[in-house]
Amino acid sequence: MRVPTELTGTRVTRTAFDHQVRLSFTGHEPDGRVRVDGELLVETPLLLTDASGRQALLTPGSGVALAPLLGLFARTVTGVQVTGAGALTLDFDDGTLLRVDPDADHESWALTGWGIASVLVGPGGEPHGWH
Repeated sequence: MRVPTELTGTRVTRTAFDHQVRLSFTGHEPDGRVRVDGELLVETPLLLTDASGRQALLTPGSGVALAPLLGLFARTVTGVQVTGAGALTLDFDDGTLLRVDPDADHESWALTGWGIASVLVGPGGEPHGWH
C-alpha cells in the first residue's frame, strides 16, 4: 500500500472543523518554492495522542471538544504511516500522534492537494484513488 510520504516535513497551516475535520499542510523546497499544498479531510472519529501519552478520541461535529486539534497548528509532520485497510497515522515534531482508522460504514479520511497523491478511504477501508 502506498504511503503519502510527501507529507513528511510539511507543516500544519490550517485547522478547521464543523461536521468534518480539515487539516491543511504546506511544505517548501529549500529554495522556498512550495512542494506540497495538501488537505486532510477526516469524517470519522480520530485518536489524538499527546507527547505524554494522553489520548483523546475526537469526533467530527462535536464542537469545542475538537479544541485539542488546534495544538497541531504550525506543527511539522515527522512521519506518516498507512497500515491495514487504510489506518492513517501522522507523527508530529512535538511528539503528538494523530490516528484515523477506517470505518465500516462511512468514508473515514481523504487526502487531496498539489504535490501529493490523492486518496480516499471509503466505507470498510481500503484506500481508493492513489494517483
